[in-house]
Amino acid sequence: MSEAISFEKRGGAAWLTLQRPDKLNALDAGMRETLLDYFSGLRRDPTTRVVVLRGKGRGFCAGLDLDTANAEAPGFRPEPEGREHFASHEALAYQQSWSELALRMRACPQPIIALLHGPTSGLGFSIALASDVRIAADTVRMNAAFLRIGLTGGDCASSYHLPRLVGGSVASELLLTGRFIDAPRALRTGLVSDVVPEDELEAAGEAMARDMLRNAPLGLRLTKELLNASQGATTLAEQVALEDRSQVVALSSGDPGEGSRAFLEKRDPDYAP
Repeated sequence: MSEAISFEKRGGAAWLTLQRPDKLNALDAGMRETLLDYFSGLRRDPTTRVVVLRGKGRGFCAGLDLDTANAEAPGFRPEPEGREHFASHEALAYQQSWSELALRMRACPQPIIALLHGPTSGLGFSIALASDVRIAADTVRMNAAFLRIGLTGGDCASSYHLPRLVGGSVASELLLTGRFIDAPRALRTGLVSDVVPEDELEAAGEAMARDMLRNAPLGLRLTKELLNASQGATTLAEQVALEDRSQVVALSSGDPGEGSRAFLEKRDPDYAP
């Protein structure tokens, strides 16, 4: 486990904090492996129902730690004299070690709330996009920084998630230019759910997690599955069929009985884990 990531349990919510403030929480290989292991293990962790992801210091995450990349990544590190090109399979393996992070975030059954402030660039931007809900501080500045260092604008699923969040024109602008998007525009385009003063960001995350935790654990997980499936659904009928099957599974759990009784009795429901 990387010491640059802290884990805190608050009831059914797990709070993950990126804590390399001297590097604006730029991600290195140790942090990558810790996050990959953590998100993979969530499927086997029924006690964690919501994940809140944030960064310590002046920003959420400035992206890839280029000092680390220069040492280990094909295409960044200096090549031996006379070797102008590295093997493509090396580059692909390195790239997939990072893009796997977005896949595991989307595959874990728990909704992920990203609390964004300050610089949120490159891989940090992609991690924010792979989260389920984004709440921004008024200080946030986000961009697809990869393009500005000779790579493409699409990295770690950014070219998949961004058009679905903000539409084709805004996504194309951001990915083709590397321009920054600030908090007001992020809210206008639907990139984030809310913008709050930076000193209220944690409270906003707690409120969002609390609202999610009021719901049945199974219903919460099935809803994330439905939202994932809707990104690739080809027809209305296909998505409705998935919804119908999910509702049948939820009905068989007994949770709707407790939920309806609690509603009628004007109390909070007591769902089994």
